[in-house]
Amino acid sequence: MKTIAATPGKILDRIPAGAFVHVDRLPGTRAAASSAASRASKRGDLIPIRKGLYFKGTKTRYGMTRPSSEAIAVEVLGATGVGPTGHSAARALGLTTQVPAKPSLTVAGPVPASVPGVTVSKRNNMRRRELNYDEIALLELLRGDWESTIEGGWSALVAAAASAVRDGRIRPRVLAKALATEHSPAARANFARLTAELPARRRARPTTRPVAVSA
Repeated sequence: MKTIAATPGKILDRIPAGAFVHVDRLPGTRAAASSAASRASKRGDLIPIRKGLYFKGTKTRYGMTRPSSEAIAVEVLGATGVGPTGHSAARALGLTTQVPAKPSLTVAGPVPASVPGVTVSKRNNMRRRELNYDEIALLELLRGDWESTIEGGWSALVAAAASAVRDGRIRPRVLAKALATEHSPAARANFARLTAELPARRRARPTTRPVAVSA
């Protein structure tokens, strides 16, 4: 049985809505991939983001949905060692309703590219490359950002961290290793305070009260 090779156009048709499209990851030659993406963009099936990068949004009566500036930045910068800071960090953990006018991200090591509409700061602690997005968000808040960005104060931070640990989104042991080489005494002190309070919060799960049923 003859196998028909997938063309760039066929691959683009199969990509689900809400996904980024990198031209250099499509099959075939670079020229064929670029032409297929360009044609899809002209048809309104893709949104051009920057050279070699498109987004396939969901089509609505008002046009195609677009990715947020923060999502674009993460796609461009990559996931390794990248995470939010400031109000962006607080939003990542559900600790503020404020939407920053300009999202703020941090990168462990050199900043590989600039992203319009997003502030990107360099961090020298390369252990951060072992952390995920939520772990970097918590680390940034522990550096002192929590005092000016969190709605609900320290208790809200502890509750959010406890929930994230239960869900597996934050790994205390991995975070502790990164904090050991973090150039922030405040972050280490706040982490020690946080870990001392976490066990009680993790045990205090909501309970369902029995409902009396009348005969």
